[in-house]
Amino acid sequence: MRTTQANRSISRPSRRSRFRVGTQQHFRWLQGIIKTVLVLNLLDAIFTLVWVRAGLAQEANALMRDLVHEHAVLFVVVKVTLVTLGSYLLWRQRQRPAAVVGVFLVFLVYYGILLYHLQYSSFLVRRLSMG
Repeated sequence: MRTTQANRSISRPSRRSRFRVGTQQHFRWLQGIIKTVLVLNLLDAIFTLVWVRAGLAQEANALMRDLVHEHAVLFVVVKVTLVTLGSYLLWRQRQRPAAVVGVFLVFLVYYGILLYHLQYSSFLVRRLSMG
């Protein structure tokens, strides 16, 4: 039995369509995750300012180190702007699996950073209450 070209294209999805991801519900979830990343980024900026200004920590990002010391507001604006831009670019590519993975990786990184800030806060509170 011979298969025609038309039958093959109907039975097998194109390479491009196989790698498209997401439904409208998935994209609503993804949008929520991106919004959460933006909030986590803002919290990271605030915690970073508090720790650095109190002399308890240093900014890990060498490009942002001078800003956090000399221009606190500009530090927050630059940090929020860069992460917002990156999130927007990932959102624009949300049909691609790599972009979705990127959103989740960014979320996990910022979630881990928040946990670190909270752990450090807890350590400082315990230390201050004991001493």
